[in-house]
Amino acid sequence: MSDLPRACIVLPCYNEAENIPILMPLIFEQASRIPSHELHVLVVDDNSPDGTADVVRGLQSQYPNLHLILGEKQGLGEAYKRGMAAAIEKLAPEFLFEMDADLQHSPALLPVFVALGEGGFDLVIGSRFVVGGSTPHFSLRRRAMSLFGNFLLRVLGGLPALRDCTSGYRLIRTEVLQRCDLTPLATKGYSFQSSLLFELIRNGAKPIEVPITFPDRTHGDSKLSFSDQLEFLLNIARIRFRKSQEFISFCAVGLSGVLVNLGFFVLFTRALGFSAHAASPIAIELSIISNFILNNAFTFRTRAVTTSLRRRFVQFHLVSGLAGVINFVTMLVLLRFGVWDIFGQLAGIVLGTFINYVLNSLWTWRDVESVQPFAVEKAVTEAQARKRARRPRADSRPLPRGGSGSHHDA
Repeated sequence: MSDLPRACIVLPCYNEAENIPILMPLIFEQASRIPSHELHVLVVDDNSPDGTADVVRGLQSQYPNLHLILGEKQGLGEAYKRGMAAAIEKLAPEFLFEMDADLQHSPALLPVFVALGEGGFDLVIGSRFVVGGSTPHFSLRRRAMSLFGNFLLRVLGGLPALRDCTSGYRLIRTEVLQRCDLTPLATKGYSFQSSLLFELIRNGAKPIEVPITFPDRTHGDSKLSFSDQLEFLLNIARIRFRKSQEFISFCAVGLSGVLVNLGFFVLFTRALGFSAHAASPIAIELSIISNFILNNAFTFRTRAVTTSLRRRFVQFHLVSGLAGVINFVTMLVLLRFGVWDIFGQLAGIVLGTFINYVLNSLWTWRDVESVQPFAVEKAVTEAQARKRARRPRADSRPLPRGGSGSHHDA
């Protein structure tokens, strides 16, 4: 092994015996295009019944920097955690890659990712949803589900600047990863990708997105199951609630809006003799004004917003007006079913509050202080032009070659 800093691809595998012999030459031929780093691949095989581990062992004499660890099948997230821990312990790489073994991630982009890492980015994301990225083989249903899932993660997860929060092709600066606590990331399946992304950003990672084309699988079947999809939905809520001051503040403002709304509704209907049909829109309008004042002063105060206060008020009013219409219609529908009017109003408030947050977070208080995801060529050029002093790395022991079927736990 050379004295160059290392970059290691962590490659989780399950039944990828057909793909590994195709993928390894494609990966290692990129090593000559990455003169700044020594490229390694760590295959994390979950005891695949198709003999994936044996295929890897057969290639190790040809590729000395190809490593193998074995473990029980516990999901993609557990495989990544185990593989990352082993790579850091044995190889001490400057950069870690996440990559799929199914040939859907092009190894030709590895030099671009490393160049961006050298240029100061801590997290390089292969993005299907920025300009230049594509998913040509996605069905309309799958594309809609993927876009909607990413939309929920961006808004509810507090990552509005990123377009692809579920990409499995990423470079991560090891130093930033080591600041993250992966222990509470309970996701074992594909939701690990979004959980890790949130944790990296929360710990100060500087991200950039690189457009990629996401082709269909050449061999094998997709591992995405119904339980993975269910875990993904549950994980969105987990991400949103975990140490999110903005969302906590938003909920507090929303609660105050509920009190304002219901308070005036009761005042107008019980004390002033208004009908529920007349009192509801007035109470909604007063709660809109109250919520704008508090959200602008507290919830979104740290966002770098360039629009004027008047424009934000108009935007907030438009969004809240839409939410208010939904609030009002919800109450009317429930009234027709004989539901108690206050309960109907409360149900409309809950639905309206959710719509308020999603649209206002993306539009009214849109944060412009974010990495420009499309400036990849400029970033690569600057990174390649920069002469960085090589930092000494700690001595490290070579990984076992996998001949004995070694098993590492994170």
